[in-house]
Amino acid sequence: MVNKVNTATVIGLNPYIVEVEVDTVRSIPNISIVGLPDTAINEARDRVRSAIRNSGFTFPDGKVVVNLAPADLKKEGSHFDLPISIGILVEEDVISSEAIKDYAFIGELSLDGSLRPVAGVLPLVLGLKDFGINNVIVPQENVQEAALAQGITVFGAKSLCDVVSHFVESPLEPTAIDVEKYLKNSIEQEYTYDFKDVKGQQKAKKALEIAAAGNHNLLMTGSPGSGKTLMAKCFPSILPPLTIQEALELTKIYSISGLLSSKEPLMTRRPFRAVHHTASPNGIIGGGTVPKPGEITLAHRGVLFLDEMAEFPRAVLEVLRQPLEDSEIVISRAKHSIKYPAKFLLLGAMNPCPCGFLGDKEKQCTCSEFQVNRYLSRLSGPLLDRIDLQIEVPRLSSDELLNYKVTEESSEQIRSRVVKARNIQYNRYKNEGILTNSELTPKLIKKYCKIDDETNKIFKVAIVKYQLSGRRYDRVLKLARTIADLDNSQNIEQKHLMQALQYKMIDFDKLKQ
Repeated sequence: MVNKVNTATVIGLNPYIVEVEVDTVRSIPNISIVGLPDTAINEARDRVRSAIRNSGFTFPDGKVVVNLAPADLKKEGSHFDLPISIGILVEEDVISSEAIKDYAFIGELSLDGSLRPVAGVLPLVLGLKDFGINNVIVPQENVQEAALAQGITVFGAKSLCDVVSHFVESPLEPTAIDVEKYLKNSIEQEYTYDFKDVKGQQKAKKALEIAAAGNHNLLMTGSPGSGKTLMAKCFPSILPPLTIQEALELTKIYSISGLLSSKEPLMTRRPFRAVHHTASPNGIIGGGTVPKPGEITLAHRGVLFLDEMAEFPRAVLEVLRQPLEDSEIVISRAKHSIKYPAKFLLLGAMNPCPCGFLGDKEKQCTCSEFQVNRYLSRLSGPLLDRIDLQIEVPRLSSDELLNYKVTEESSEQIRSRVVKARNIQYNRYKNEGILTNSELTPKLIKKYCKIDDETNKIFKVAIVKYQLSGRRYDRVLKLARTIADLDNSQNIEQKHLMQALQYKMIDFDKLKQ
């Protein structure tokens, strides 16, 4: 008789239910696994055999045939060990087939029968819930993560014996987590870097506040030591807390990538991914033989920080253009395509030239015009056109450095204004399917970024003077909408638009003079 055990697999971020069919036939003792298994699943033959015997159960004398249905779907991962073992134990009448009918199983087995944690548990469990499975058994170390999926009963087991005992004599205790309560308890977190420790740079701080409020991309250009990197490190401290939806979305990504901590099963803080300039295009956007999320996906709903941005190879920077526009990345391979979310805030910092002192008021630039042009050419016009705020960060004067009497505004004070502006956006767009002003489509810009006739005339002059592109036009309006939200203004006023225009593309030609 063929026995069926439920489990699931994930391709990209999409879960698919898998039926593990187990049958025994009279033949030379062996385990045959079919249904497009990967190497990890094929190696389960030895793990399963040893785990079952070392747990005190008998292993079939004949040939065991395991089919992973549907057979045309590629299966990956070691979490198929447990469902295969359960199917064999049902075949040996250790567990009844009726008892496991409404259960699914996820877990890797050690040779001694203990269960080891696996990656990607949350998306697997969420997928099983959507497919109508009511109960799931996972390794004990994954139980907190699995319990984040509401609407499905989750059990944690330490070994194969615990799983068998659950159906025979001693049921396991279910695990439940109140996601909303867990997230609220984790909001109050201390940050290593705080804006109260950053002297001066009021214009840059204001630009960072606007960027955080509307999730706008930002580029800082300035001499070495002007505070660009320090302010970038302070930036996470003013970002608003994650919503439940965002936290679960991020947890799924980090779970699949194997980066989720067993001590903290839920992502409670927005990611801040600081990437070195030696990163490859595949490292940034994701990929590989088995496509995995790249840095832009790991920075989803958070920040991708590129320090010394002009030092990155142009090929690496250019791969950011499409994700910045579409907020997602599609990785295509011969057999399938995988789509990953990439709604990240791009935060860049760079020097204006190789020596770093182009346009500096105190130190002379030693670079030739050819060196400067070659250095700046790594940032193409289309890429710069996608960066909403572009600011110059001048070096602090001696008076500013030595002035200890000035009390700088703390990150907590700035964050309170950012959170208020984000709440305005959340309530405004709750029926539009977006969360921030940076996500506004051309259709929604017409609806929510209206300006009066007088302001429109000024904007027309600015478009001609600064040669703004159609994309830049939209981004200035979205930026003005965020500035208005920070000002608690229902409409975009003339002062909001004028301020947004101040953050236009940096004029490097002016710095050369």
